[in-house]
Amino acid sequence: MAKIERPVRDRVIAITGAARGIGRSTAERLAAEGARVAVGDLDADLAGTTAATLGGTAVGLRLDVSDPASFGRFLDDVESSLGPLDVLVNNAGIMVVGPFVDEDDAATARELAVNVLGVVYGMRQAIPRMLRHGGGHIVNVASLASWFNTPGEATYTATKHAVRGLTESVRFELRYQPIELTSIYPGVVDTELAAGTGSGKLLQPGQIAEAIAGVVHRPRAEVFVPGPVGPLARLNTALRPRARLALGRLLKVDRVAGDVKPEARSAYEIRATAGPARPVEAGDGGTGGAAKQDSSPG
Repeated sequence: MAKIERPVRDRVIAITGAARGIGRSTAERLAAEGARVAVGDLDADLAGTTAATLGGTAVGLRLDVSDPASFGRFLDDVESSLGPLDVLVNNAGIMVVGPFVDEDDAATARELAVNVLGVVYGMRQAIPRMLRHGGGHIVNVASLASWFNTPGEATYTATKHAVRGLTESVRFELRYQPIELTSIYPGVVDTELAAGTGSGKLLQPGQIAEAIAGVVHRPRAEVFVPGPVGPLARLNTALRPRARLALGRLLKVDRVAGDVKPEARSAYEIRATAGPARPVEAGDGGTGGAAKQDSSPG
């Protein structure tokens, strides 16, 4: 049965990692359609600046997705400012590129904290709120790395496999509840996260924003961007290991991190992984962490 199209106007939509890239493009798209948008980002000043450009009722709020208390305060502030939460877009993510054995332990911990725990905490905080007022929709921005295994991005790939599995499992748990869950699987997107990688032609953030806006209008379980790559992704999971390697070479998956330009990534990776995640006490103004980036695949 086809999903009924839902209006976006006046719906309360919170977006993580929304001061830049995919998150910002998504906020712009949904705000232009009349949504009441909350821009969440660890960089509170940039979140506020972004929200100001959206106009209307948009608010910019500080959010450290790796800290459950921060996520709870963020959603409290969203609901007190805009009303009951209708849609949560879990978009924040970071990526470190390089050989797995050389990856710094702190960087690995930060990737797991932002990319996996950030989605866990967001879903766990949002679902009870949505159920209290009759339902809602969670959109998790994953990656084609959820389906393909990319050398040079092992930890990032693992985090995106985790987001895919988490979303599917929770969707099964909530099959009798009025909560929609959507996974977005984009190819490589032209954002800071992909800087310096050998990614060839890049998608634009607006293309992912269009896909997200589309599922907010008409919920779907999963969306691939670009769409034609979906059948290849599903085929890849059905193949034996050697065949998966062959398909990956054919699709040049090994070129993404194989042709990386470290000098083009250094500033991003230092900022994205600086400082381990730590809990934030009530009233604490910072975490010592780095700004979260929008999630795009590697």
